[in-house]
Amino acid sequence: MPAPIYLSPEDHARISAAVAEAEMHSSGEIVTVLADRSDGYTDVALAWSVVVAFLALGALVIAPGFYMGLYEQVLADWGHEWTPRMIVGLAAGIAAIKFGAMLALQLWPPLKFWLVPGPVKTMRVHAHALRAFRIGAEQRTTGRTGILIYLSMREHRAEIVADRAIAAKVDPEVWGEVMSALLAPVREGRVADGMVVAVGKVGAILARHFPRDDNDINELPDRLIEV
Repeated sequence: MPAPIYLSPEDHARISAAVAEAEMHSSGEIVTVLADRSDGYTDVALAWSVVVAFLALGALVIAPGFYMGLYEQVLADWGHEWTPRMIVGLAAGIAAIKFGAMLALQLWPPLKFWLVPGPVKTMRVHAHALRAFRIGAEQRTTGRTGILIYLSMREHRAEIVADRAIAAKVDPEVWGEVMSALLAPVREGRVADGMVVAVGKVGAILARHFPRDDNDINELPDRLIEV
């Protein structure tokens, strides 16, 4: 299934222009990343499938007559004499069917992401944002003053990651204000507006603490990474 298109070419241009404008007044690097998702959550899907399979086995233990009667009706084999091997085979078949059905249901992305626990989403998004930060911003400036603005759409999560130098000078509540400014338009479906506002606020923070100097090396063409 192809990833949804969250930004138009015009949106890309607006965000790139906002980053370029912000970086003109600072020695810091601003990197914006828009991800469709931060993880495939295959392990979570498998875990749910295992849980459903075990629940089915538990139901077989509690009410074996129901499943045995259903099996006999399907095969039109009434009065069937069950052997231990056949009972084990029935249990294995039920578990396999339930496991496969649950796994197949989770091929539908809305259900799959709904079943992922919130803390797991938060951890995966944070880990992916840190990797993107190291690749996209950490090594780009001489003063190590890069900032990453990261949105992961399917998880409904966002991260703002700053280099140690800038993080040491900015109070945590300031980042909270930037995050609020970012998410308010995003919740209304205006993703580009949220990114542009956040870039402007981050740019002001960088310009205040790390004004641009002649040694800055943050002149790179990419302004928005969409994955």
